[in-house]
Amino acid sequence: MAKPRSQRAASGNVLVDLGFRDADELSAKAVLALRLNEILDRRGLTQAAAARLLGMTQPKISSLRNYKLRGISLERLMLGLVALDHSVDIVVRPRRRSKTPAAIRVAA
Repeated sequence: MAKPRSQRAASGNVLVDLGFRDADELSAKAVLALRLNEILDRRGLTQAAAARLLGMTQPKISSLRNYKLRGISLERLMLGLVALDHSVDIVVRPRRRSKTPAAIRVAA
């Protein structure tokens, strides 16, 4: 019988621990959105100006600014970073340890 959630060891990803099936993707989106929002803050861009620069609608920028990321793809977030003169590198490699599941990770 599986242990109750409160007795299981933490995975290191709160979204996994909460049972989100797309936890890796949501975590990656959150990291990219955080970086995008930091850049937008530094540049002092309005949502309308950010929308024009990133090729998104103002409502999408509002969602991004509020970390409501379900309607924004990873690709769109990466293209937004490129539009803000940042490079995005994607690295594919075998998982590191046999007991660790393969995963999507983003370092920004």
